Amino acid sequence: MADFPFDAVGFDLDGTLLDTFRDLGTAVNHALELGGFAPVPVDSSKDLIGGGAKIMLARAVEHQGGMPEDEFRALYKAMLKYYAEHNAVHTRPYPGAEDLLADLARRGVRMAVVTNKFEEFARGILGQLGLIGHFETVIGGNSLGKNAQGAFIAKPAPDPVIEASRRTGAGRFAFVGDSSYDVKAARGANVPVVVAAYGYCDKPPHELGGDAVIDSLPGLISALESL
Repeated sequence: MADFPFDAVGFDLDGTLLDTFRDLGTAVNHALELGGFAPVPVDSSKDLIGGGAKIMLARAVEHQGGMPEDEFRALYKAMLKYYAEHNAVHTRPYPGAEDLLADLARRGVRMAVVTNKFEEFARGILGQLGLIGHFETVIGGNSLGKNAQGAFIAKPAPDPVIEASRRTGAGRFAFVGDSSYDVKAARGANVPVVVAAYGYCDKPPHELGGDAVIDSLPGLISALESL
């Protein structure tokens, strides 16, 4: 196991380690109903997860005519409050996740989560699912503060992936994700990226530009060894 090609691996969360769309979609619908909008199919949340909760809600509101910015901000805060209280009702690890993380740990691989979900939500969910102990660090969409334009520094910017590599002390770091946000962030950080085809891919998996594509988490070890 000492010849494993990577010292550390970073994981996206939604659609990569965890199947989260039901809880996210329910939170979006809660906010939409508060704002007087019609609910959307919960499955539709899969198409928007990569960009974070704010984009998910904004798209759903825009599709129904939009609303003033100040009212949207209030609705977004209501959505976050609801999600904070109901973020692990239906959310579960993907099949093989726990065994994979244990296998990587046995190989001496350090692990990180890099998600556009707020760090406190990510840590809370991983804690409730008993997975938080596997990770040396969790970097959320709000962990690195804001840029000069006032936006949170999050994927597809490479900064969160670079920071995960730094925090894990990795000489050789690889990233795993399911969206164009993940691939762009990894490319910008100049690290290999594996695409999770079973996740919430915003393009056909083989068109996302990853170095490898896996159909399930148990396939990750061999995919990493092939890079």
